[in-house]
Amino acid sequence: MKNTNKLLLVSMLGLGLGCSTAANAAFEVDLGDDQKIKFGGFIKIDGRYVDGDVGYRDFWIGSGSVLPEDASQFKMFANESRINTTYTNGDVTGFIEMDFYGGGGNEIISNSSHPRLRHAFIKYKDVLIGQTWTTFMNTSALAETADFAGPMVGEAFVRNNQVRYTNGNWQFALENPESYGGNPNEDAMPDVVAKYNLKGDWGNVSVAGLFRQLNTEMNNSESAFGVSVAGKIKTTGKDDFRFQIHTGNVGRYVGVTAAKDLVGEEVEESTSYMVAYRHFWNDDTRSSAFYGNITTEESDADRSHWGVNVFKNYTPKLALGVEVGSFEMADQNAESMYLQFSAKYSL
Repeated sequence: MKNTNKLLLVSMLGLGLGCSTAANAAFEVDLGDDQKIKFGGFIKIDGRYVDGDVGYRDFWIGSGSVLPEDASQFKMFANESRINTTYTNGDVTGFIEMDFYGGGGNEIISNSSHPRLRHAFIKYKDVLIGQTWTTFMNTSALAETADFAGPMVGEAFVRNNQVRYTNGNWQFALENPESYGGNPNEDAMPDVVAKYNLKGDWGNVSVAGLFRQLNTEMNNSESAFGVSVAGKIKTTGKDDFRFQIHTGNVGRYVGVTAAKDLVGEEVEESTSYMVAYRHFWNDDTRSSAFYGNITTEESDADRSHWGVNVFKNYTPKLALGVEVGSFEMADQNAESMYLQFSAKYSL
């Protein structure tokens, strides 16, 4: 594995740090008459060092620029910081959230970054309307990482505008279509998702199916089907095992930019998985080891991402962390190691 010794030497500087991606508490105001408003979010500062022949990115998204030779780069940024507000009035809930990955910025002087809409939805009883995580996704099955979202190559990771209905363990949704790699201007049918969630004291497992009607660049209509099994299983003490398995024509729903929906006039087929184990050393300190991989049929992609980290809460709201890992594009014989330090203060 390339660049390992160089990166491990740098990582010795940060063995005492840790960061948490756990759900954040929020400040709530009771307005009376069954009305509440809640403010949440966090401030997160990252320092990231990347060394190898896959070009630097603030976080790995399933693809990258292959460099003619190895290069090293270090950057600090606060773009993952986010703010959200929840409005509740009886059976109606509204939620909106932004972070600062909306582009812009000037690292010479101001480091300004544009806000970006993450979530904006209304929920009334069992019906949700708006933009949020796709119903195809099991958010509890995401690994706890310092890198934003971690091994995306093996994760279902999409936010869609949608209409979702929940009935017990079942969820059904019509979601915004997008023929990635084809002609989205001809998309006339919403994506359809059905998911069954099984929960207990042992954890949870979900099984989801995805059906889409895709449109190629030559305006041919193609059907696409995909399935997903994902979950979070409690093991010993506070430890847990998280996993995701996806196969079929899942396209943009899995791996972010690792796989398109269409390659030429053909529907892409991919197989991907992610596994992660989280161990608590004590009440304040924990570590996760994770690995994700995706392979595709039409584009012959083979991408993987692994990492190991340690997170420590110095107060209930302040966490510091360090993570070391690798992103590899085996189909292009390219790989970069990375080291990331994070400080996070949650509201």
